[in-house]
Amino acid sequence: MAVMTGMPLIAGGCVNISAPDKPIQINLNINVTQEVVYRLDNEAKSLIKQNPGIF
Repeated sequence: MAVMTGMPLIAGGCVNISAPDKPIQINLNINVTQEVVYRLDNEAKSLIKQNPGIF
C-alpha cells in the first residue's frame, strides 16, 4: 500500500477579473396602476349640486 506524503501537484494558473467595457443594462417592464377612490360628505355633495360651476 502506497502512502502519499506530499501535496499533489496543483496546476498553477492566474485568474484575471476585470470590469466590462460597456455598462450593464437591465431592462424591466413595470406596469404601475393606481386607483383613486373618493367619498364625498353629504354636505359637500349638496354644495356641489347647488354650485355646479365651482368645479
